[in-house]
Amino acid sequence: QLRLVESGGGLVQPGGSLRLSCAASGFTLANYAVGWFRQAPGKEREGVSCISSSRGSTNYADSERGRFTVSRDNAKNTVYLQMNSLKPEDTAIYYCARILMCTDGSSWYPLGSWGQGTQVTVSS
Repeated sequence: QLRLVESGGGLVQPGGSLRLSCAASGFTLANYAVGWFRQAPGKEREGVSCISSSRGSTNYADSERGRFTVSRDNAKNTVYLQMNSLKPEDTAIYYCARILMCTDGSSWYPLGSWGQGTQVTVSS
């Protein structure tokens, strides 16, 4: 069974950092591009960042560029999202998903069903 499990969320003060993990089971994550998405209350889900399967090239939504870093550890079958300088507007449930291709911009096409996500709350 193909499965992705997100973890690492929590409550952090503005300006703080979190590292999210996206662990795969049942398949080799290295064979896929992976995207991070988030959904804030009352808003549509949006793309945050992605990483390609081959060269590990990355793309970011404009509001996250310079603050977030996506990476992958193929030996651990895991993709990470390092989030720095967090802002209250980053508060959302964060999801990862296999995507068709990690292209410029943030309109990445997710494959498969969504997991439970991990809650990130930025508040003082």
